[in-house]
Parts: sequence; C-alpha cells; structure tokens
Amino acid sequence: MPDQSTTSTAVANVAIDDNEYILLRNESPIATITINRPQQRNAISFQMWTDLTALLRQLDADREVRCVVLTGAGGAAFSAGADISDFEEYRSDSVKGRVYNQAVDGLLETVAEIGTPVISMIRGFAAGGGCELAVATDLRIAAEGSRLGIPVARLGITIGHREMYGLVNLVGKGNALYILLSGRLLDADEALRIGLINQVVPDEKLEDVTYKLASDIAALAPLSHAVNKKTMNQVLAKPSLDLTPEEADLPLTQFDTRDYHEGFRAFLEKRRPEFIGE
Repeated sequence: MPDQSTTSTAVANVAIDDNEYILLRNESPIATITINRPQQRNAISFQMWTDLTALLRQLDADREVRCVVLTGAGGAAFSAGADISDFEEYRSDSVKGRVYNQAVDGLLETVAEIGTPVISMIRGFAAGGGCELAVATDLRIAAEGSRLGIPVARLGITIGHREMYGLVNLVGKGNALYILLSGRLLDADEALRIGLINQVVPDEKLEDVTYKLASDIAALAPLSHAVNKKTMNQVLAKPSLDLTPEEADLPLTQFDTRDYHEGFRAFLEKRRPEFIGE
C-alpha cells in the first residue's frame, strides 16, 4: 500500500497552482490523485475541474498506470463539492454558469470514458460536486462515518444532465430523487444500501482495502477493463442495443490481442499471466 504520508508530486505538464491543490503520487501500476484543500474540506475550484481532467487523461495515456485512486486530503472530507467562493465569478448567471458546467461535465465525462479504472477512496464528507465526482468513478470505497449527498436544493441550484445520468444509473430513479429532494447527507450504511457506494470499511482499514482492490484490478488485463468500460457506456447510451457494426464487434477485438493469448495460455499452464496492454 502506498504511504499516504508521502509528499506527492504533480505531473510536470499539468497546470497545478502554487498551493498544490491537486497532488499526484504515481507508483505504477497504481496512481493516487489527492484533492489537497483540507481547510476548505477539499472544495473543488473552477480551475481544478479542468486540471483534474487533464491529469486523468495524462494518466490514462500512461501504459504503466493500471488503476487510479482518487481521494481527499485530511480526514474530514473526500470533497465538499464545488468551491462556493467561485460562484460570484463563475456561476452568477446562466452565461457564466454554462462555462462552469462545461468544466464539470468535462471531468465527469473523462472519468467515465477513460479506459483506466478509477476508485474513489472516501473518508468524511462527499457532498455536492464531490459526491457527483465519486458517482462518476468506477468504484467507491467509504470509511465508516462518511456522509454522502447532493444538497443542491439548499443553494437553489440543480445538477446537470451528466450528473443526473450518472446518479440515476447508479442508484435508480427513486433513490436519486430521495437524495436530491431531501437534500440530506446519507450515512455510509444507507449509501451502501441504495448502491451509492460499493463497500463500507472501518476507518483504519480504508487504505488497506482500497489499495488491495486497486492492486487486484491492476494485475488483470488492462485492455479488458478498457473495453468493458466502453461496452458499458455503449449499453447505457443504447439500451435497445441498436448498435453500429463497429460497436457490436467491440467485444470481439479482445481475441486479437496479445493479452488474450497470454491469459488463456497462462490459465492452461497454471501460472499467473503477465499482461502488457497489447
């Protein structure tokens, strides 16, 4: 398990501000992104939405990275959501709000569309945009005592179509409306019950459990993960399965990869496969 006390370093060609609000520790095959504003409960500024998007795309292009863990600094919050101090400048009217929402959508789309699996490691609050970001990731592991919700009605705003799409697909219409209409922050057990998170673990075991899962994922065929994510996105976009020939053939592409041949040979030879992502 990576040492969470280790000072992280930013990727060289991603714009990270002087306060290092986004930290990266790349210990291939697992990379950890930490939202590093603990005094603001890891609120995400306008620039950070864009920076996180660029960082995730860069990690996805790195063939040595097989899984990304996304978390928040300190013990109080994964992320309390969008930084309200930005609202006057970036969300004071619909014109400014459109640009802001495009930045948010860009990150959520990136998380959903990249081939590299992304796990949210949640401790404390995951609220508003922080919860929406966690929803967009592939898996969510939360410590006991965590609280999650999207209380946008308390601010008189709404979530966008991208956020709604992800939320409804994850927890269903009824539970999505419960989260939004009540404005409540759900405790970890209730979040688990409705499918908002995948697992609840004791606080002291959060890192061990999350990084064990990340290691298990990283040891498997990266092309399988990427194609499974892409296939899922196609199914969600076209539930009738009215697919183009290219879309319909997507699962077949794995049979032409080196990793597939390595996988079945390793199975027959009773050894651990060595996947290379080709």
